[in-house]
Amino acid sequence: MKSAICGRILSPNHVFKPGDTHSFCKGPYSNLCVPMAVLATGLGKGGGLLEKPVIEKVTPGRESEFDLKKSRKTAPPYRVILHNDNYNKREYVVQVLMKVIPGMTLDNAVNIMQEAHYNGLSVVIICAQADAEDHCMQLRGNGLLSSIEPAGGGC
Repeated sequence: MKSAICGRILSPNHVFKPGDTHSFCKGPYSNLCVPMAVLATGLGKGGGLLEKPVIEKVTPGRESEFDLKKSRKTAPPYRVILHNDNYNKREYVVQVLMKVIPGMTLDNAVNIMQEAHYNGLSVVIICAQADAEDHCMQLRGNGLLSSIEPAGGGC
């Protein structure tokens, strides 16, 4: 059985009996009481025990519909594009590309920088939209001109 009690009224010597359904929040201060669920079982002295809440545990193997990695794999691909500018030195552009893009090698960074320099723009990486936005913002944060566009179809 459960009953609502108010901690300030209940005496420490009170023993709950099986079947107790009394509310101890009576009187002029009943609106100030904090109700608590108490299980009254026949445990003898001090038999009133608070029920432990049930907490659902999530196992590592359990897949969630909001799994970020899963959503990024199924998201449509986007291109991160580096635009040429007349302000940054070539060496600096290569350093930023290697710092911002995971797995970027020196050779790839140099090729991307050269293509952007000669053609006006270059595709840096093709990835999920969320990752593309992150890479684009990091490139811009380091002073480079960049944008993103959908990678599917088109010219």
